[in-house]
Amino acid sequence: QVRLVESGGGLVQAGDSLRLSCAASERTFNKLGWFRQAAGKEREFVAAISTTDYSTHYQDSVNGRFTISRDNTKNTVYLQISSLKPEDTAVYYCAAGRGSIYLRRTADYAYWGQGTQVTVSS
Repeated sequence: QVRLVESGGGLVQAGDSLRLSCAASERTFNKLGWFRQAAGKEREFVAAISTTDYSTHYQDSVNGRFTISRDNTKNTVYLQISSLKPEDTAVYYCAAGRGSIYLRRTADYAYWGQGTQVTVSS
């Protein structure tokens, strides 16, 4: 059974930095992604990394502040967030998928973590 376990969320102040982690139970995926869902809104793509060519992909609005990376030895994917803003407040989800090269849609991922809350106070 595939498991994705996120950690690292919390309550922070605007301007702070945070690193989210997602530990995967296996490494058979060709893409790993981070999505977020704010209260009352749809889940949206944040960042993704291909495990085949290690290319990284970002939502335009977060490019430059968010960095996705992967530690193969730990089967873990990270999301480093800097200069946090109140509008970054959301539940952040880790996702993993196989097959399709597409990686910006929720439908591209078959496996999801339980989510970790990030709250940014102004």
